[in-house]
Amino acid sequence: MPTHEREITAPVDLCLPDGRLNPDAVGWSRRPLHRANLRGWGRTKRWEYWGVVTPGHIVGLVASSLDYAGVHGVYVLDRATGVEITKDVVVPLARGAVLPDRSGAGRVSVRGPGLRIDIDQRPEATSLRAAVPGVLLDVEVPLPEGHESLGVVVPWSARRFQYTVKDVGRPVRGTLTVGESRHVLDEATSFAVLDHGRGRWPYSITWNWAAGSAPGRAIQLGGKWTDGTRSTENALFVGGRMHKIGDELAWVYDRRDWMRPWQMTGPGVEVVFHPFHEKISRTELGVVGSETHQCFGHFSGRARTDEGEWVDLDGLVGWAEEARQRW
Repeated sequence: MPTHEREITAPVDLCLPDGRLNPDAVGWSRRPLHRANLRGWGRTKRWEYWGVVTPGHIVGLVASSLDYAGVHGVYVLDRATGVEITKDVVVPLARGAVLPDRSGAGRVSVRGPGLRIDIDQRPEATSLRAAVPGVLLDVEVPLPEGHESLGVVVPWSARRFQYTVKDVGRPVRGTLTVGESRHVLDEATSFAVLDHGRGRWPYSITWNWAAGSAPGRAIQLGGKWTDGTRSTENALFVGGRMHKIGDELAWVYDRRDWMRPWQMTGPGVEVVFHPFHEKISRTELGVVGSETHQCFGHFSGRARTDEGEWVDLDGLVGWAEEARQRW
């Protein structure tokens, strides 16, 4: 059944002039329509995460401003060998970070010791360029005609809220150079996923996120952090069209063994995720800390469209994660 949530169809500011959440911004959209006019300092978080999946590799790019620090990173997994390359940097007060207030428009740029990330967002495509020792990424992510993404505002309160855009299953082409090996990415077999985030967060939060893609189909699921808000970040994509899922889902997984299958279920959603690799990230800086278990793998199961048709999800590739933040 169609979601109970309100669909936003015209541009809107995320915040009122005094910095509180704009009630007219609460809802979801099929393309980026929110301007994240966040004000001031304190509990304000801005980030861009791009995940790129190819037959041979998985790449993750993070550019962020968490007020007190910029936390940026480049990650590469060789799917055949399991070898990881990770480069993370922390820049005090996020100095030099450029993060625009609209998703899909403008330039993202961050720098740190031994790290450079540049993202050029244009109406027809987004360019991703990143360089760290031993890795060079230079790709184009076209925006196909009619392709929809999920934008949603999650309201905890008038002063704590998050706007996210989850853009799943975008084709990607270009090159990935790892060491002396140059890999050409074919948009028929490679895809990219965006997590654009802008908001003002509670000190402590836990979230789940899963995203998987295959030609013509994609799934986007979230949990925990949206509980009780009447907003969800759940959606099915078929042929580029989004089918919004308004129900909260049950997530079942084993925190003692992250490589066991994960289950995400609810009305119209029967999904199993089968990991093949676990990426662990931990940071402890006194009162600030984070722990993320991001598993890469394959999906099976099914989800239902707005019209009630079940869509087979077997063969989708992507990730599922749990993140616990004190920030």
